[in-house]
Amino acid sequence: MSSQQSISDFLSQHTLALVGASRSGKGFGNVIFKDLKSKGYKVYPVHPSGQDSLGQTCPRSVAELPEKVGGVVLVIPPAETEKVVREVANAGISRVWMQQGSESDEAIRYCEQSGINVVHGNCILMFAEPAAFIHRFHRWLSRLFGRNR
Repeated sequence: MSSQQSISDFLSQHTLALVGASRSGKGFGNVIFKDLKSKGYKVYPVHPSGQDSLGQTCPRSVAELPEKVGGVVLVIPPAETEKVVREVANAGISRVWMQQGSESDEAIRYCEQSGINVVHGNCILMFAEPAAFIHRFHRWLSRLFGRNR
């Protein structure tokens, strides 16, 4: 699990990239994208097709982002995460949030060895304020059972 300091550091960044939003507008990556945008974050969806996603033209990779971002949210399968964290390091980005289900031990280890602040094992919607009631409740339960301190 990630420390509260790592979580706070990630969420203090106001320009983020999100890898894992679908062009169909469906899926959890899209929910996260819309939620972060509604909370004032500038979010760039990254999609390998480069086609329009969520009303924006997407860079095909982290390397193609139009500006430096403070962090990258990953909502992709673990095997893809292992590739993308290398792109993140090459781009000089020092923060990654691996949404639950995206993480792998290899990707976490790579981030730690590369000096990347990695948040994993937590849902970003539980911590990006203002969190909806269900997410605040989930966060409370998580803390109650010792997952986040």
